[in-house]
Amino acid sequence: MILVFAVAVAALSVPLFGGSLGKLATARVKGGWTIALALVLQVVIISVIPKQMLGWRGQAVELASYVLAVAFLVINRRVPWLWLVGLGGLCNLVAIGANAGVMPASPVALRAVGRVRHPGQFMNSTVLSHPHLAWLGDNFSVPRTLPLANVFSVGDVLLAVGALLLLHSLCSSAPARALRRSVTEPRIRGSIAQG
Repeated sequence: MILVFAVAVAALSVPLFGGSLGKLATARVKGGWTIALALVLQVVIISVIPKQMLGWRGQAVELASYVLAVAFLVINRRVPWLWLVGLGGLCNLVAIGANAGVMPASPVALRAVGRVRHPGQFMNSTVLSHPHLAWLGDNFSVPRTLPLANVFSVGDVLLAVGALLLLHSLCSSAPARALRRSVTEPRIRGSIAQG
């Protein structure tokens, strides 16, 4: 939920910086069904039927959602800043894959948000006795005293920053235009000087 909020804030920031969300309609993005299905699978296993997703079923669906997301990234590898979103997703996928389909979480972070383990229910993020790659896990939190209390990982941070940069780039906000100019102008000057 915290990632959805971060993307919503990123989208709302686009018009504030002179960009147009309408440009998203003309963005050259392919295979949108793959990412849509990946998101639906995540919502289903976490929020809709977590009790039915215990054991290998929940782990398989979780990993399948990431495979679909990777397919979307490969298809759209030329979209600016999508690589950063992909890097965040890859960090999460590696952590989940290394821990048999579950994201390792810090006990301190989980306590801060007030989350407790419910036996008989799939937990996509939980404390593991011997986690692999724990530094990629859900080690940060928005405490329960604040809205949207939840745990999050380094991968989630990369996803949120990538989404912000991606939206601003696709929607041509003033900061994105300035960044594009600062990258292309030195190349143009260099080629003129050489010519």
